[in-house]
Amino acid sequence: MNSNEDYTINVKTFGGFSIRYKDSELSFGNQSESQMVQLLQLLLHFRRQGLSRDLAKAALFGDRDVDDVSHSIRNIIYNLRKRLKALGLPDSQYVVKKKGVYFWCDDIKVIEDASEFETAFDNAMNCEDNEQKIDMLTNACYMYAGRFLAGNESSVWSAQEAERYREIFSDCVFELTDMLRDAHKYKQLLDVSTYASKVDPFSEWEILTLEALGRLGKFDRTESFYRKTVDMYVKEYGGRANSYVREFINRIGLKLVVGHESLEEIQSKIGNPDDYPREGYYCSLPVFQEIYRMTERMMERSGEKIFLMLCTILDSKGNPMREGSRLEELSERLRQTIIESVRHTDTVTRYGKGQYLVLLINTTEEDCSIVSKRISSRFIREGQRTSLSYSVSNIIVSNR
Repeated sequence: MNSNEDYTINVKTFGGFSIRYKDSELSFGNQSESQMVQLLQLLLHFRRQGLSRDLAKAALFGDRDVDDVSHSIRNIIYNLRKRLKALGLPDSQYVVKKKGVYFWCDDIKVIEDASEFETAFDNAMNCEDNEQKIDMLTNACYMYAGRFLAGNESSVWSAQEAERYREIFSDCVFELTDMLRDAHKYKQLLDVSTYASKVDPFSEWEILTLEALGRLGKFDRTESFYRKTVDMYVKEYGGRANSYVREFINRIGLKLVVGHESLEEIQSKIGNPDDYPREGYYCSLPVFQEIYRMTERMMERSGEKIFLMLCTILDSKGNPMREGSRLEELSERLRQTIIESVRHTDTVTRYGKGQYLVLLINTTEEDCSIVSKRISSRFIREGQRTSLSYSVSNIIVSNR
């Protein structure tokens, strides 16, 4: 190796794994997840402190019994050396062993995005000038380009490092956006939060984006962004009944701000009674819960009688149906039957598989019986072996 030449490889670990040398990317082909590449990743990432035999064994062999660990590691190192030389790296030992610890060689310099990012964040946090600190945090933020060694989550060490770097990125974003908010730099807040959502999805950075849009007065975008984000989280986490989704919708909803309008404009926008269908109001479970809670509050003064009804589909033996394609078909039919059988002032939601809740406003217990009979008569068909059961509870609110 020519001692006068600077040999440097650039290692990308965020969002995947790749190595560039002299503007060319080294290709490992179908060996990208082999023990040889795993060892290379370990050596490059832990190049300063070195790779212990125990960590190498755990990462490369897991729980498998290996008769001679040192011999097996030597074989992997031998194949790695051959591969790196064949890929065009300068002639070198590549891997050296010092006092039982494996190190990446000193004659080929390594620039790794993960360590560069961590150093940039640490330097930014030690900066005392606010404007300079904002610039440094911004640069550090954009250095994070996705999960550490994405696609290699099966490896314990890489999963641990991935979570550590994600937490550093989270700290970086929160520190930066707090400073941007204090400095009224909302355009930059929008840019940073949008980037964070891209590289670290489903971490609620959209809440910051919605705040930035409101601060910038981009009210034409806030409502559509809110709806798009909620739909995205609902799809990812399995529906609005999911407790996390309900909490997220509440959190992001608190940041939703719309433009300045007259009362007439607002009223025409949020609803027109003439447009309401003359059937029960069907909504998601979180919305139903909010309506239920608001109804309880209103009852403290109105004195109206309100009942909560639970409709459950039963199988031919009279037991609640819990699984099966037939249940999905019956559930959809029951949903439509219920909303057609109650008043447009009543609220309906699906609670579980084969179960629906109905909030009956300003009614009586006798009326509840009439409603249940109406639902059954419309739902039960000739020869149908399944049936329905009903539970009804009067909502009683004590005066505080």
